Amino acid sequence: MKKILLFALIPFLMLSCRDTKKTNKEKVTGIAQPEIHKELYGFWVGDFYTTDELEYEGDMSDAVKKLNINIKKITKDTVIAQSVVSGNSRPLLGKLSEDGGKITFVLDEPGTDKYDGKFEITLVGDTLIGKWNAYKKELKWPGKEFKLLKKAFEYNASRMLPTEMEYVDWSDHKMVERLDTLEDGSIDSLGANTFYRSASEQIFKLNASTTALKEEDVKNLRKLDLQIIKNTIFARHGYAFKKQTFRNFFDPVEWYVPVKNNVDNDLTAIENKNIKLLDRFTKYAEDNYDAFGR
Repeated sequence: MKKILLFALIPFLMLSCRDTKKTNKEKVTGIAQPEIHKELYGFWVGDFYTTDELEYEGDMSDAVKKLNINIKKITKDTVIAQSVVSGNSRPLLGKLSEDGGKITFVLDEPGTDKYDGKFEITLVGDTLIGKWNAYKKELKWPGKEFKLLKKAFEYNASRMLPTEMEYVDWSDHKMVERLDTLEDGSIDSLGANTFYRSASEQIFKLNASTTALKEEDVKNLRKLDLQIIKNTIFARHGYAFKKQTFRNFFDPVEWYVPVKNNVDNDLTAIENKNIKLLDRFTKYAEDNYDAFGR
């Protein structure tokens, strides 16, 4: 009889142990905090610029960039987000504060990268306005400002670069000396002209995301044409460009949103095929250098 009673009690003892473990686990982990302000989730995109930009007389190529802050989760005590700028994607962790309806954020990058820093942000209407300060004050630009608008990202194979922009690679140039023949037959130097790599109108006509390109489409293109057509594929997928040349081309484009560092798994069959073709011809293509004022 005692054995029967003992076997009957075993299920109740096991259930009690499970409940005790569950209770202990809840005490350790705590109750998950509810998420708040979900309307702020998503991509916030805009210019990321230096405070002394107008006064600086040197090279400004690295002064203005496109910043994307992706807000992923907000609770009472924690904000989880991500910053993407200059091809660099960094996790953000911080807090949200509310005071009389005013919402502010303080978000920190990890500090493991030389360009990491702290974002201080205020929501003003539909805009996130704020400052970023680098942890390392010896950087060329230790402080930046930004104004970000919420922007949805979606892949659209039909997107093209705007025709009103000038596609010149200001980072790559060559000098051509101007010579004058004098009456006595001697040669006099008149100085040198600066010539920069430039793209042709073919970058507005060839879409390597929607059309399977043929050799005759690309064999006579300039090297910069081929590079831009290829990188427009990546831009449509939200690739965050590291190279300054391509940031200069794509950051000002309204539809471009830098989202991630690798889009290889997002490419379509047509795009992969076209990239191989473009790479093959880029290897042997020559650049066209034109004279431009700046």
